[in-house]
Amino acid sequence: MKQVVEHQSDILVIGSGAAGLTLALHLAEKSKVILLSKGPLSEGSTYYAQGGIASVFDEEDTIESHVADTLVAGAGLCDEPVVKFTAENARASMQWLIDCGVAFDKEETADGSVEEAPYHLTREGGHSHRRILHAADATGKEVQVTLQERASRHPNIQVLERYNAIDLITTRKLDRPGNRVQGAYVWNRDLEQVETVKARFVALATGGSSKVYQYTSNPDVASGDGIAMAWRSGCRVANMEFNQFHPTCLYHADARNFLLTEALRGEGAFLRRPDGSRFMPEFDDRAELAPRDIVARAIDYEMKRLGSDCVYLDIAHKPADFIIKHFPTIHKRCLEFGIDITTDPIPVVPAAHYTCGGVMTDLHGQTDLNGLYAIGEVAYTGLHGANRLASNSLLECLVFARAAAEDIESQLGKIPMPGTLPAWDESQVSNSDEEVVIAHNWHELRLFMWDYVGIVRSDKRLERALRRCVMLQQEIQEYYSNFRVSNNLLELRNLVQVAELIIRCAMERKESRGLHYNIDHPEKEASPKPTILQPK
Repeated sequence: MKQVVEHQSDILVIGSGAAGLTLALHLAEKSKVILLSKGPLSEGSTYYAQGGIASVFDEEDTIESHVADTLVAGAGLCDEPVVKFTAENARASMQWLIDCGVAFDKEETADGSVEEAPYHLTREGGHSHRRILHAADATGKEVQVTLQERASRHPNIQVLERYNAIDLITTRKLDRPGNRVQGAYVWNRDLEQVETVKARFVALATGGSSKVYQYTSNPDVASGDGIAMAWRSGCRVANMEFNQFHPTCLYHADARNFLLTEALRGEGAFLRRPDGSRFMPEFDDRAELAPRDIVARAIDYEMKRLGSDCVYLDIAHKPADFIIKHFPTIHKRCLEFGIDITTDPIPVVPAAHYTCGGVMTDLHGQTDLNGLYAIGEVAYTGLHGANRLASNSLLECLVFARAAAEDIESQLGKIPMPGTLPAWDESQVSNSDEEVVIAHNWHELRLFMWDYVGIVRSDKRLERALRRCVMLQQEIQEYYSNFRVSNNLLELRNLVQVAELIIRCAMERKESRGLHYNIDHPEKEASPKPTILQPK
């Protein structure tokens, strides 16, 4: 019989990207933190983020301008007070990163010194000023590595790697008074056993759910775990129909999700048809610097119109030394596939990239469930609206992690440790020899989501998607009830739940706005509102 394992901490942080690490490091000064990572500590979306982080550092730029650009990109659905809160707290959050040792690029000075030089700021689509701090074209890696090294050394942070969160434990589920989170059941992937984590507070920092689509820029861990767990625990979700498709993912059979940063277009790259002609000026006055939803739809339209497998991103007209200096990671990676970006156009296609909706929270990251917080891509704060402005994603992680930490710290002395929690019961389940069922369902889900709930949608496609989704949910629930859990089963269970939420949100929105484009409802409504779903 397997040993019953129960961990205990003041705060359980589920997820180890920028949001989770920032929260853990802020809280660890005064409390004990368990940091849960589904894979290796670095295997999340933060590590792969290339572009940078938006913040007002230029004297000619203003917070008001950052707010205005975010509101324009959000297409009328941003929560303006949230946008202001984020922009106003951006500089302090960036300074904290700099104090932690994150090395953002600086301008070159005449004497070659960089100590006192200003930061090099780049510009991306939708921004009216240069306000993107970056570390070459590997900003996420610099942030991730710096923060995880600090977290790994901190005596008050216990890191549990290769653990899946299964479900939240709440007083309501335990038939106890109130409605408060008590911890979570977690799957130890190495020992293949379920363990319990008891905590005063739980924070979801699990990232997004773009793995629900056939083609995505996200790593394999982006399976919507936090959104699904929060929904099953009674939390509302909002705006799940707004899934951002990054316009430029490298099109190559062996590339596997390699993203080409928006900063390429910010520094002058053109999008071209296979015949070499540009097409973005025909779709928007901002051409290649239009917001991502416009660029992605334009690429999708041209590919379908021409019957082409891809379009091309071309920065070869820039000096080679400029390209290599600003985009060393991309240059090196493309060379591995026989593409020299200093001389050759790069084949690209859109790919699912970012979940703009998520678990509803307030300005402190607090969800509908007492003691449960959601920060980063897992959350719906109201910042992004119908489309996320480039480089506001890591910023949201940092700003709301700090806000959540302050809120949790103010309550720590008032919340007792939960009582005894029941161990996970797997007495009625058996080992499965039908892993092929999971693999088949996984493929079917991601394929119909790409075909029916992708860049361009219709009422009929959404209805088809919902029918298939409901059937899959029934199959997966039956499987989950009869067999022991596994990593693939847990992720599939969460993905199909998130798929249903995306489809239902998309069906409720009878207009086309931002990232949601429905050919049966091409016009915008006069008074748009967020799409909010409430668990039954």
